[in-house]
Order: sequence, then structure tokens, then C-alpha cells
Amino acid sequence: MVHELRVIDGEVAGPPLDGFEVAYIDADGTERRRPLVDAWHVRFEDVMPVREFRSYKGQRHLPGLWWSPTAGGHIGYESWLERDHVMLLDFDPFVTGVSSQPFWLFWTAETGKAISHAPDYFARRTDGSAIVVDCRPADRRKPRDWAKFEATQRACDRLGWEFRLVGAPDQVVVANVRWLAGYRHARHWLEPTASTLLEVFAEPRPLMEGAALAGDPISVLPVLFHLLWKHELSVDVSVPLHAASLVSSEAR
Repeated sequence: MVHELRVIDGEVAGPPLDGFEVAYIDADGTERRRPLVDAWHVRFEDVMPVREFRSYKGQRHLPGLWWSPTAGGHIGYESWLERDHVMLLDFDPFVTGVSSQPFWLFWTAETGKAISHAPDYFARRTDGSAIVVDCRPADRRKPRDWAKFEATQRACDRLGWEFRLVGAPDQVVVANVRWLAGYRHARHWLEPTASTLLEVFAEPRPLMEGAALAGDPISVLPVLFHLLWKHELSVDVSVPLHAASLVSSEAR
């Protein structure tokens, strides 16, 4: 069964009583709405999306599902920009949970109009802190959008959450992480190859040189890329990944 909270600007069921309210769908499908100040303890990384990811003919943006080992399942995205950012969240070693379209945020404008906004992502870090992410290209941020982003920033500040308004990420980083993401599944952790690679790269050395020392590169490289995805081994993803890229165990 698909659950969706249908919310349209100006048609919210009453203004929030404490400045902001949130509506979300629990993992069991229960719809909830409460004051923001009462929602700080909610595990938004485990909630269901409050909107569907629809596809239709002539659509400008391409929605889809990203399989996330961090979340242990699929995470929806509404554009390739969102896909890139959820991939980068998935790659972040300090992120332990991610959800898409995690909640509706409600507030009332100075004009008295009820307004709502659903951020794109919620992420939980290892230290328990949280990140709320909105993805929008810099050249497509209209005044109405800025008003919603600024309100979302204020709401996040109240709970001590980080708010990120992101545009196009660095394309070199995206290309490198996308390559490593092809080996993100745990099936690529194969022993004894993984342990051998950790020993080989205990001292920094070029990628292909170390792969050859660990065995046949054809069978070793998928394991090596998986270890890089897992941050068991480290490489600089800000420059193009190549045979001479320096790999080390620094990340550990």
C-alpha cells in the first residue's frame, strides 16, 4: 500500500500552534502531525516518504530509486541532482541513516497564509546529529523558494539540525563516487582478498600497483573498490580516479 500525505499551500488543516508543525508517516504507515518542538526525538531516517515519486510522459526530471546500503533499502529521488546528493550521503562514513521526503513542515506567513514544504532528505550521523537537505540548482531558486528554504533553516535551527541547500555537486567527486558505488554491495567483500588488500595498502601505494600485489587485478579490483566505498581504504576523490591514484589505509 502506498501512503502519501497530500498537502497544498494554503490548504493546510489549520495554522501551526507553535510556529512550526511537522507531518510524517511512521515506518508502519501511521500518519502523524505534531508541533516541531515535540518531534526532535522522531527517527526521521526511518520514516516513509510523504510524497510519491511519480513518472509521466514529457517529464523534465527523471525520478527513480537509489539502493542504499546505509539505509538497507531503496531511497527515492525526483531528479538526477537529488540522486547525486543521496549517493554522496550514502558514501559519507559518518551518515548512519537516510530518508527521502521525510516530512511536511507547516508554518504561517506574515500574511496569515498557511505554507508547507517537504525537504528532500533527512540524514542521521553517527553522533546522533541530523542533516536536512534541499536540492535546487542555484539558477532555479525563485523568491518563493527562498522563503521556504529560509523557514526550513529556522525550523532546523530550533532543533539543532544542520540544514543544507545544495546545488550541483563537484562533477569529479560525483564521477568517482558513482564508480565506487557500483561496488557498494557487501557481496564484493571477499576473503582473503579483502584482508590482503588491507595489508598491501598499509603503506600508501598506487592503486594498480597494490591491486597487482594482491593478486589478479581482474578479481582484486572489485574488492578494492568496495573497500574504498566502505572507507576501509582511502583515496582522494576530488581528483580523477586512475591507475596511479594513491591508496592508503588512512581512512581507518
